[in-house]
Amino acid sequence: MKALVVGGTGVVSTGIVQQLLARGVQVSVFNRGLRSNSVIDRVRLIRGDRADASGFVQAFEREQFDVVFDMICCTAEDAETSSRAFAGRCEQFVLCSSAVVYGGKMPSSVLIDERAPLEPTSQWGKIKVACEQTLMRAAEKGAFKLTIARLGYTYGPGDSMNDQQDNNGLAWDQVVRGLPVFCTGDGLGLWQSTHRDDVAKFFAFAALAPQTYGQTFNVMRDEVLTWRDYYREVARALDSQAKLISVPASWLIAQDTERFSFLAEISQFHAAYSSAKVKAAVPEFRATIELEAGARETFTDIRRRGAWPDSASDTAYEDLVDRALSLGFRAEEA
Repeated sequence: MKALVVGGTGVVSTGIVQQLLARGVQVSVFNRGLRSNSVIDRVRLIRGDRADASGFVQAFEREQFDVVFDMICCTAEDAETSSRAFAGRCEQFVLCSSAVVYGGKMPSSVLIDERAPLEPTSQWGKIKVACEQTLMRAAEKGAFKLTIARLGYTYGPGDSMNDQQDNNGLAWDQVVRGLPVFCTGDGLGLWQSTHRDDVAKFFAFAALAPQTYGQTFNVMRDEVLTWRDYYREVARALDSQAKLISVPASWLIAQDTERFSFLAEISQFHAAYSSAKVKAAVPEFRATIELEAGARETFTDIRRRGAWPDSASDTAYEDLVDRALSLGFRAEEA
């Protein structure tokens, strides 16, 4: 099998390349060649810039692949470029999309499955819907067989760990220091987290699997946690305990709209998804890495890279904590 990963060096992409190599697949990656890791030395690099649409299409004029994984399709224009580049040059095209395309409404069944309407609340969700629709039109015209993977929050080595407000990791330094951090809605909102190595199994084993053609899948771990549980488990990976200040999301967003944009657009909303369809279609996909173990691995990697953040310099956050406590909000253990 010949596979191309458009991207190839990101958190999820790295896991995919590793899984494909383990299957004996002949792997190529397309990126600018600016980042190196342990797997890139074992694959063929096609150097280029995704932002250069004409150069992107030209890079594949004489190429043929069995399957293409597009991990950095970030606009409808990117999707159109991929359609031009790979029409007739691969059997299967796999788009890495996002569960944010569903928006934040809770269905009667609580878990959101692939039949749910696409009602994104975030700009990122709207962009991903446009990407999906553009590639669906290309597939309908016979360009390739399309598979769409909608990922939830995916983490692992090479990245930081999300908290409910952002992805800079400062909250976890606060936890290590024994200081309180914010959590909205009494910490009862729902959230799913999946390790990149588990997600990668889907991509590797969906490759050239006819039952995945023309299908869309939620690709995430079954386990659904409240945000309070999430903070508790991740704090265990730091051998610590999280102290949470529960405040309304609207209050926190109003304090600093730009800083809490992730909360405003995504994490304040319902996020619990069914993985029944993907497990039935790709039996090899099973999310087995527990959150505490995965978080511990991720934190170890952050420290190894010298990327551990120092929250002591984040005086704005400290001021917000003091303001919340002065208003009567209490800090309690998760």
